[in-house]
Amino acid sequence: MSSILIIDDEKAIRKTLSEILSYEGYKIEDAENGEEGLKKFNEKTYDCVLCDIKMPKVDGLEFLEKAKAANPDVPVIMISGHGTIETAVEAVKKGAFDYVSKPPDLNRLLITIRNAMDRQTLVTETKALKRKVKRTQEMIGTSEGIVRIKETIEKVAPTDARVLITGENGVGKELVARWIHEKSNRAEGPLVEVNCAAIPSELIESELFGHEKGSFTSAIKQRIGKFEQANGGTLFLDEIGDMSLSAQAKVLRALQEGKITRVGADKDISVDVRVIAATNKDLMQEVDAKTFRLDLYHRLSVILIHVASLNDRKEDVPELVDFFLQEIAGEYNQPKKAIDTKAVEALKGYNWTGNIRELRNVVERLVILSGKIIQVEDVHNYVLPG
Repeated sequence: MSSILIIDDEKAIRKTLSEILSYEGYKIEDAENGEEGLKKFNEKTYDCVLCDIKMPKVDGLEFLEKAKAANPDVPVIMISGHGTIETAVEAVKKGAFDYVSKPPDLNRLLITIRNAMDRQTLVTETKALKRKVKRTQEMIGTSEGIVRIKETIEKVAPTDARVLITGENGVGKELVARWIHEKSNRAEGPLVEVNCAAIPSELIESELFGHEKGSFTSAIKQRIGKFEQANGGTLFLDEIGDMSLSAQAKVLRALQEGKITRVGADKDISVDVRVIAATNKDLMQEVDAKTFRLDLYHRLSVILIHVASLNDRKEDVPELVDFFLQEIAGEYNQPKKAIDTKAVEALKGYNWTGNIRELRNVVERLVILSGKIIQVEDVHNYVLPG
């Protein structure tokens, strides 16, 4: 049930509004002046506030300023019988959601309250989504390899040096790239990711550099490429070992000159982009096989970071399991499930061919299928069958 705080020095107004809004299904609290209202506002979170302007002690506009400083997301609707256009404008400038004159038109007031709450819901959801999108997962582990990677990131991130990250699928190469961006001077700029293995070779150039309308059969409108999208930020080229040779040549030019050309265009576009690349392939073998350019390899590998497989750092398994248990509990909105030490030891002994990604899936499976405490028998039954 949504809660509304009514602040008005007129008892009759408070009583009338309380009765109407209670009938509409809202939970109502009231205060007879701004001082009392501010005290209640700071003690409890409300979904909406209706506040008179002319009041003793703390008036409505002073309440509005202090309320917005304490919790800017709660919508405040100002109401007054002595209103002028100037007062309404001042209230809105100070952050009021809307201004309603006395005696209020009840239909308009109810619509205003509903709109205010809808906006608050959207604001809350947007902030949650932004936190989810921006949140970069911690690098879990205290093994020598992980400590060394963290130290390297601290040194490399503030520079614009290009980084090549190597390692098996599922070890967390993308996470390393994200942390380099987060700790860089470009953190406020975009981090644009491109999975080179997931894009057909005939489309990779259009994806990276964009194209002009009519440059090829399906080019029905102009497209801005990933290099332009990442301008001022970081471009993460994942699985770069799968990029076609023609696209490699254009990437090399972009790195050398800081310029790109859209497919079907003849005008150069300057771009300011830091490039981080990752691959699960041995690029020197690809060079020998003539499927990867040696000059591009040297351009990309100013800094080399190798992420070890989970089998090479099994001492990190207990910490990773604990982290995933906590994370999954949050996603499922339930208490964190306990795990027996013998079950953790059994997990340490497993051959993690899928690395961190596989371990995360396994922990989620155990959370779903096991009892209150994850036992070693659960590991044998659900992770190590036979």
